[in-house]
Amino acid sequence: MELNCEGCAACCMDWRPLLEEFDEGDGVDRERRDRSGRRPFRDSDGDGGDGRDPLDDDPNFVPLTRDEVRGFLDDGMAGALTPRFWHTRDGDEGVEIDGHTLAAVAGRPAFFVGLRKPPKPVAPFGREPTWLPACVFLDPETLQCRIHGDDRYPAECRAYPAHNLALEHETECERVEATVDRGTERLVSDEVDVDADSDGLLLGTQAIGEKLFCHPGPDALEGTIRRIAAGEPTAADRAECLAVAAASSPGTLATSDYHYEEAKERVLESVPDADEGDGNASWVGHAIREWHRRADDVGERETEEGPADLAAAVELSRGAPETPGWDALE
Repeated sequence: MELNCEGCAACCMDWRPLLEEFDEGDGVDRERRDRSGRRPFRDSDGDGGDGRDPLDDDPNFVPLTRDEVRGFLDDGMAGALTPRFWHTRDGDEGVEIDGHTLAAVAGRPAFFVGLRKPPKPVAPFGREPTWLPACVFLDPETLQCRIHGDDRYPAECRAYPAHNLALEHETECERVEATVDRGTERLVSDEVDVDADSDGLLLGTQAIGEKLFCHPGPDALEGTIRRIAAGEPTAADRAECLAVAAASSPGTLATSDYHYEEAKERVLESVPDADEGDGNASWVGHAIREWHRRADDVGERETEEGPADLAAAVELSRGAPETPGWDALE
């Protein structure tokens, strides 16, 4: 498998607003474009959600394993993480919370944990910078991942798009080729060893406690589900779910009370203070807060700063790792 990722990062952001730039008469494969506009990338029938609609609207959600969740918590980067719940399909039994019937396993609401996408000024596909939801670890200047190759780089990101190819699902690379970069190869080679590259998919019951987490106390999610559906989860909402994920046991529905309490305390300790003086919080939480503040200001005044200046002011100044740039990879 070989990819041409320079100037793209479509798998790391929600680029659906850019679809409005293309009209029907421009030669785009209409069927593929409609799928991209509806729900591009990973949220397919094979991602563990089993075709159910999520409560949130993130089209490129990256599910993390239990050990990855614990690793981010150990590094004080709980602020980078968020849960995903699903609605039930018609005819399925679920758990009703805050007016939503949630997909569940044995009466326990099921959820993923993934990476947050604050708004950032990004310029994919050679376009002008646009404020789009982008992965917390995406450098808006180079469109490279700040933790690529690091111990914290998620296995799901490392495997992409091999998992899609192994499951015979369209990749984001192909959607970009068809919709935006016609004539440019993004998926240069799609040769995949299905046996090797499907490792880590964790489909079905093997995902429970390892990638698909099940909350043992639905009553504790009252209010949380309403806020998640509205796109307004609080730090406490996220802490509750992250603690359950960190306390889960792979292959079972069991959770450890000790690990739950420890993880919840660690998550809440990593919430950034308003004065940014909390030593327990990494650059991530402060940067997310600042990105949201600056994006809100765009409605009142357009910033004259470009992605490079903003990336330096919002992320690098708070300790975010640099990215190498594309020249260094040639």
